[in-house]
Amino acid sequence: QAAYVLDHESGTVLLAKQADVALPPASMSKLMTLFLAFEALRDGRLRWDERLPVSTHAMSYGGSTMCLDTTDRITVEDLIRGIIVLSGNDACVVLAEGISGTEEAFVARMNAEAKKLGMTNSTFGTSNGWPDEGRTQVTAKDLAKLAVSTIRDYPDLYRKFYQQKEFSWGKTMGKGENIVQANRNPILGRVPGADGLKTGHTAEAGYGFTGSAEQ
Repeated sequence: QAAYVLDHESGTVLLAKQADVALPPASMSKLMTLFLAFEALRDGRLRWDERLPVSTHAMSYGGSTMCLDTTDRITVEDLIRGIIVLSGNDACVVLAEGISGTEEAFVARMNAEAKKLGMTNSTFGTSNGWPDEGRTQVTAKDLAKLAVSTIRDYPDLYRKFYQQKEFSWGKTMGKGENIVQANRNPILGRVPGADGLKTGHTAEAGYGFTGSAEQ
């Protein structure tokens, strides 16, 4: 329905199809949550080993989950991996509340950052992209701006996290074996130089993908 392909080095637009049409992005909106988490880590407002509590609100979302529980205390580093690899809706809220106190306050920060990055046709209503009666709308061009900003502003963190192909979290029932899940990024290990970023899917949004490869 919409597409935008950009050469990062030159800024040349290789493909633009309804690139300025605002659409529900599903989990691709988590790119902004991660961008703000990287910012908080850089500024010292979060620590890698800081353990954040899981609220009942964080567990209220359906869809993709990190399978958290209110008895858990999760490190920031594990939450970031849980968002990138597992696409955990619950992990997003835990991180949002850890940064801003409430998800609502964090969403206000997401929208302020979007304006700062020049994402002029996008608005966020949740930290994770769960359907919210149309409040969250993002364009393909704006997702490219967010991807470019992530790669440019946080290159070390980008390389550390977005290329991770799998993540182990939780135990199976019965035998208690580690649960290992693969990154849902369809180009990692398949397209030369692929290094990110995020898939998205809901019944409302359909399928979406924001990807990057260095060649």
